[in-house]
Amino acid sequence: MFTPDLFMQGLSLVMDPFVLLVVICSGLYGLFIGAMPGLTATMAVALLVPITFYMEPVPAIASIITMSASAIFAGDLPGTLLHIPGTPSSAAYCDDSYALSKQGKASLVLGIDLVLSAMGGLFGSIVLMCAAPALAEVALQFSSYEFFWLAVLGLSCAVLISGRSVLKGLISLLFGLLLTCVGADITLGFPRFTFDNIALLEGFSFIPAMIGMFGLAEVFKNVSQGEAKDAELISYSKKVFSGVGHVVRKLKFQLLRSQIIGTLVGVLPGAGGDIAAWICYGVGKRFSKHPEEYGKGSVEAIGNCTTANNAAISGAFIPALVFGIPGDSLTAIIIGVLFMKGLEPGPSLFSQHGDFLYAIYIVFLLANILLIPLGYLVIRCATRVLKVPSSVLNPVILGFCMVGAYAINNDNFDIECMLGFGIAAYFMIAHGIPVAPAVLGLVLGHMLENTFMQSMIKSEWDPLSFFSRPISCSLGVITILLWFMPLILKGAKKLMKKA
Repeated sequence: MFTPDLFMQGLSLVMDPFVLLVVICSGLYGLFIGAMPGLTATMAVALLVPITFYMEPVPAIASIITMSASAIFAGDLPGTLLHIPGTPSSAAYCDDSYALSKQGKASLVLGIDLVLSAMGGLFGSIVLMCAAPALAEVALQFSSYEFFWLAVLGLSCAVLISGRSVLKGLISLLFGLLLTCVGADITLGFPRFTFDNIALLEGFSFIPAMIGMFGLAEVFKNVSQGEAKDAELISYSKKVFSGVGHVVRKLKFQLLRSQIIGTLVGVLPGAGGDIAAWICYGVGKRFSKHPEEYGKGSVEAIGNCTTANNAAISGAFIPALVFGIPGDSLTAIIIGVLFMKGLEPGPSLFSQHGDFLYAIYIVFLLANILLIPLGYLVIRCATRVLKVPSSVLNPVILGFCMVGAYAINNDNFDIECMLGFGIAAYFMIAHGIPVAPAVLGLVLGHMLENTFMQSMIKSEWDPLSFFSRPISCSLGVITILLWFMPLILKGAKKLMKKA
C-alpha cells in the first residue's frame, strides 16, 4: 500500500546531491560496459561492489540499479552497429537490429531501443511498487516442474525464429543443446564429451560462444565479401527520436504484453532478462501480422524484446526484496550488498526500513528517466562508427571479440572457443542455417536438463508428474498448444472455407 510519509522520506534520501552524482556516474559507467561486447552487466556490478563498501546503503544500491538499467540498454548499441550483442539479453533481436542498420535506419533502431527500454523499466518499477508481495508469492509457487515447462516454452520459440525452414531451425537448436551437454553430468558428475580436456569439465561459457557466433562470424562474412559496406549503411539520421512515437502508438498493445511478460519472467528466480527477450520474441512472432519480417529487420521484434529486458530488471527485485531470493545474478549480488550494509531482505525490510524501500522504488524511476538523456548522448557518439571503413572496423571488432571472450574467466581457452564458434556460425550462415536457435539452446540447455532431472528424481521417474501441479499443468498445456497451433489454425481455415 502506498504511504505518502514513507515516500517523502525515501525521496529526501534520493535527492541528496551525493546520491544524484552516484546515479549519474553509474549510468555512464553502465552505458560504457554494456556497449563493450562481452562485458556483461553482472561483471560490471561485480567490479562495482568494492566501491560500494565505502557508501551508505542508498547510494550503494542506487549505483547498482542505475548501472544495470543502463547496461541492458547499451547492449543494443554494438548489436545494431556491429552485429555483436553487447549483453546476452540483446542477442534475441540482434539480427533484426543489424538488418535495419544496413538499411540506413540505425538511429531509428537505437531511438526505439532507448525509449522502449525506459518504458519497460518504468513499467516494471511501477509493478515493483504496487505488487511486490503478491507477485513474489506467485514466484515461490514455481518448482522444477514449472521451470522445466518455462525452458521448453522458451526453446519452442526456436521454431518461431527459424525463418521459413523449420528443419534448419531445429538443426541449429539441436546443435546448441548438444553443446550444453559438454562437461560434467549434473547428477553423477561424470565427464561428458570432454575428451580428457580439463578445461571442458565446466562446459562452454555462454559469452565467448555468443561473441563468436555473432561477432566473429560477422568479421568472417565481411572479409569474405570484401569492402562491401554500401552507402545505405553509412547514412543515418541525427534525429534519434524521429518515428519512435509512431512505433509506440502502432505497437502499444504488443508492448504492454511484452512488458507484462518481461516483469513476470523477471520475478521467476533464475530466469532473467535474456529468457524474457527470447520468449517475447517468439510470442511476438506467433501473433504478429507480419511474421515474415522477423529476423530480417522487424521493428516490432525489437520493440517487444527491448521493453521486456528492462521490465525484467525490476521484476527480479521482487523476490529479492520480499523473500531474499535472487531473481537473477544481479540481484544475487545486491542481496549480498544489503547484508553487508546490515539490511536483511524479507518482511522485516518492509516493516522496519520503509523509507529505504521507497528510496529504492524512486531510484528505479529516476534511473529509467535519466536513461533517456544519457542514452541519447551515447547514441550520437556511437553512430559515428558507421562512417568507419570495413578495413579498419573489422580488426577493431576482432579485438573487441578477443577482449570480451578473455575477460569472462581470464582464460585463453575461451578465445579458442570463440574462434571455433565463429567458424561454425560462419558455415551455418553460408548454408542458410539460422544462428539464433543455437544461441537459444545454449541459453536454456542447462536449465532444461537440470529441471528435468530434478523433477524425474523427485517423482521417481513418473512423466505425468509434470502435469500434477496447477501452474505446471497450465504451462504444459500452453506449450503443447503452441506446438500444434499451426495445425489448429490450418484446420480452422479449412472449416471457414467450407462454411
